[in-house]
Amino acid sequence: MKLQNGIYKCILLFVGCTSFYVHTQAQNWDVNLLKKINPQNPNSAVMLGFTNSANPIGLASPLSLLTAGYIKKDKQLQHKGWEAVGSFAITAVITEGLKHTVNRDRPYKKYPDKIYPNRIQHSPTFPSGHASIAFSTATTLTLEFKKWYVAVPAYAWAAGVSYSRLYLGEHYPSDVIAGAVVGSGSAVLSHWLSKKIFR
Repeated sequence: MKLQNGIYKCILLFVGCTSFYVHTQAQNWDVNLLKKINPQNPNSAVMLGFTNSANPIGLASPLSLLTAGYIKKDKQLQHKGWEAVGSFAITAVITEGLKHTVNRDRPYKKYPDKIYPNRIQHSPTFPSGHASIAFSTATTLTLEFKKWYVAVPAYAWAAGVSYSRLYLGEHYPSDVIAGAVVGSGSAVLSHWLSKKIFR
């Protein structure tokens, strides 16, 4: 019960601080940095590839672990799969909750003459869902397998996904940073919970 109350307080504090920050001074450095990254014609196939890979890889990771675990009847692999499912679910819930609580417009809506999107989206921008899923996946895999040859490519991919959201003009840098924090934090929380559940 104490842990749950602590988690709720941390989430509320995070929402309050980020809402205040986003609506006050964040815009200046946010939009200036974004302008340096976002070109007038953001159509790089590599950047689109990174962006389009977030959800498929984010979903494939837990499903692959669960499938392999149940086919091999490997309890440890099954636990890893459920931990990955938990991380994905926690990330999705927190990200969507923050998006609709903060309700920040996409940068190209506020700065139509400065930011050039690859495509128009109408959902709120803070935090970046792609970044949160990518960092949730990378952190989960790193916590589960604890090998440098898992961690390095996983985090390189997550960084690529996050950068692509800026290049494509879909998010402010602060959206991506918040997404990375939410995703990584969700993975750590799921890892802790799975140790309690599958003890």
